Amino acid sequence: MVEDSHALARRIAELALEKKAEDTVILDLRELSSACDYFVVASADNEQKVRAITEHIEDELENEGLRPWHVEGRSHRRWVLLDYVHVVVHVFHEDARGFYSLERLWAGAPREEVSEVASPGGESR
Repeated sequence: MVEDSHALARRIAELALEKKAEDTVILDLRELSSACDYFVVASADNEQKVRAITEHIEDELENEGLRPWHVEGRSHRRWVLLDYVHVVVHVFHEDARGFYSLERLWAGAPREEVSEVASPGGESR
């Protein structure tokens, strides 16, 4: 089970990448908001991929003992939000991501782009 909120954000980003998420970033909100520590934002080019990414994240984290506190948008699959309290996941259809522009709204947040999945030993592959 992931204890640290940054480690959880990183794990979620890697799970998204396993299902071919695009433009995956972690926004550090600790200095900007008391609502949560991190946003993980990812995109997919179709609704089926949005569903596959979010289901993969939920299934794998549930296997690790974590369930989302709240989920929104599952039925429309244009913007699915998975709220893990300290980490909130936003998986967008690429058109919706551009429209809502979360990164612009949180432009002051330190940003970590995640483009590779780490191996169990901590190395990127």
